[in-house]
Order: sequence, then structure tokens, then C-alpha cells
Amino acid sequence: MITKDVSAEIEAAISSLHAEGKEPTVALVKARLKTKVPMPALITVIKSWKSSQHVPKVEIAAEKAEQPLELRVKELEQQVATLTQRLTALEQSRD
Repeated sequence: MITKDVSAEIEAAISSLHAEGKEPTVALVKARLKTKVPMPALITVIKSWKSSQHVPKVEIAAEKAEQPLELRVKELEQQVATLTQRLTALEQSRD
């Protein structure tokens, strides 16, 4: 499984909140993140930061890169063409 390190992003969010004089909370930190991070991970990071001003390394599963729609449509059209040919061949062999 491919993972992605989001520690720097979380640390930047917490630091910016702290610089603004705000207490970092799960909701505030989560709102500033571009990456989806599981709630238990955020809770652990915030607890660690509050006790030692340190953000531990956080890795999450990397999201699958989605194919462009045009590529997906092209692949599906090829599958339909192949299946149509097979169906035609089966119908002709039955006759």
C-alpha cells in the first residue's frame, strides 16, 4: 500500500492557528488541511503537540489517482465493441 506523509501539512495548520492565537482543535486543524486525515490521527497529533510542541510523523493511505473521463470512456467503448463482436459471433454460430 502506498502511503503519504502529511506531517508537514498538519504542522503548518497547527502553527498557523497558534500564530493567530487560536487553540488548535480537531475541527480547526481539519478545516485547514487539503488532505483527508482520519480523526483519530488528528486527535493523537493535537494531544502530542499540546504536551510537547511536537508533531509526530503521520502517514495515511495515498488516494488512487482517478483516470480522466475521456480515457475511461475510451476503454469502455473498446469493451463494448469487443463484447458486441463476441455476441455477433455467438449468434452466427448458433444459426
